[in-house]
Amino acid sequence: MRPFTFIAPKTAQEALTAAGENSHYLGGGTNLIDLMKEDVERPTHLIEVADLEYQDITKTSNGGYLLGAMKSNSETANHPDIRKNYPLLSMAMLSAATAQIRNMATNGGNLLQRTRCPYFYEISMPCNKREPGTGCGALKGLNGNHAIFGWSQSCVATNPSDMCVALAALEAKVHVQQPDGAKREIPFADFHRLPGDEPEKDNTLQKGELITEIELPKPKYTKHYYYLKIRERSSYAFAMTSVAAGLVVKSGVITDAALAMGAVAHKPWKLTKAEAFLTGKKPSGENFAKAAEIAMQDAKPLEHNAYKIEMGKKAIVRSLTQAFERKA
Repeated sequence: MRPFTFIAPKTAQEALTAAGENSHYLGGGTNLIDLMKEDVERPTHLIEVADLEYQDITKTSNGGYLLGAMKSNSETANHPDIRKNYPLLSMAMLSAATAQIRNMATNGGNLLQRTRCPYFYEISMPCNKREPGTGCGALKGLNGNHAIFGWSQSCVATNPSDMCVALAALEAKVHVQQPDGAKREIPFADFHRLPGDEPEKDNTLQKGELITEIELPKPKYTKHYYYLKIRERSSYAFAMTSVAAGLVVKSGVITDAALAMGAVAHKPWKLTKAEAFLTGKKPSGENFAKAAEIAMQDAKPLEHNAYKIEMGKKAIVRSLTQAFERKA
């Protein structure tokens, strides 16, 4: 690990003031420290933010909730209000990593975790995300766990988060604060980027901005929900494919649907066409299968990951079925 300086400011404004060239905010450190050990990330200045003031979960005036960015994943997923009002989010978060890592990882840090593409982690291999201009080793290499949506010739990596798949389905917002004190809200669909020609940029944060809170809309999917994570082993493994599904069913008809996939793109992949198809339909196996076909129609597999198309279809059908049949 390379030398770096470290400070632990007492307020968010102090942290923002301290941000500078080649500095990183440090939350739980469950991803950043690993990347520093592997010599992938090389910050010269770390600013510890895990103990700052954004630690609460509070209800908003419109009936939604604000999640403090510095609160741990475990505390958030197990919070009584989140388990009751956003069980899809709780289910997704509790499927991630291990209990020990969830105890350390912060909500804001989860949004910023970087891809687990092995070409990104192996500094002897070409990777445009790690070192722009060197090429994408996975494009013609071993790409069985890589993207089938939204990839470019520059990068085929996927976003590894479970929490973010649920946040995409729920249409959350990310609250950030800028070094000059200004604040802004970013719709979750706009927070993460597709790779394009700049795969080194994972998100739309501006230099020095600090995530302070995540805003959840008014609860809707409290009865019919499911998070399905398909992985090679049941613990401490990233998804091969995942699906977050939420339904509102009234008088035997779906009046609202939320669907998003993970491990298939550079960002959590919102299935808007499938959601639109399901709205107004009966919650049947036939309609779930049609929604899955619609969801996967734009997939463009690489040499080794065509299996994700059929797996994705089955995962969507299964998650929708489990959501509908769930006994709340």
